[in-house]
Amino acid sequence: MTIEERLAEVRTKISAAEHDASRAERSVTLVAVSKTFEADAIRPVIAAGQRVFGENRVQESQGKWPQLKSETPGIELHLIGPLQSNKAADAVALFDVIETVDREKIARALATEMRAQGKPCRLYVQVNIGMEPQKAGIAPKETVAFVDFCRKELGLSVEGLMCIPPADDNPGPYFALLAKLGREAGVEKLSMGMSGDFETAIAFGATSVRVGSAIFGHR
Repeated sequence: MTIEERLAEVRTKISAAEHDASRAERSVTLVAVSKTFEADAIRPVIAAGQRVFGENRVQESQGKWPQLKSETPGIELHLIGPLQSNKAADAVALFDVIETVDREKIARALATEMRAQGKPCRLYVQVNIGMEPQKAGIAPKETVAFVDFCRKELGLSVEGLMCIPPADDNPGPYFALLAKLGREAGVEKLSMGMSGDFETAIAFGATSVRVGSAIFGHR
């Protein structure tokens, strides 16, 4: 299959999952994860109409996305990988959405940079939904209080929660927990589900899914 055919197949599966979950058509945003792929591999996906992309690393993104954004208006770029505080200025400058706000230090750095640059980014809090020591994120039991801190103490507009369930477990209960936390925190968006489980995530209320290998293949 070509990259355009794989993109079309993912879109078809998202539409079917929306229908099966009795959700509105186009209620789920596809974030095409283009990490590790060069600009020339991304251009066909843009040409096929995809406008929302996700990247893991600030420095890698700086090497390709300023040019791609200048070529095609309307690109929305999400940071879905870990952010170091010393990269906060670069992240605010380049990304439209930052999905990995995972600790107070990062939240403060982003608040400072958004004020300095006069550029508001849309923010998600990353939740370590499986309490895995190797993964970043706020503990589930601390999520609601952290969202409240970001909003009230730092003046940040947190619109959603993001998670990555444990790789070898049934993702459904983790997606259900994130949806519950989202309701308790008063956020409207849930970024959950990747190439192997995005249809399950949609059934549990995902508003965006992050799909890379099912579109771009493996390097």
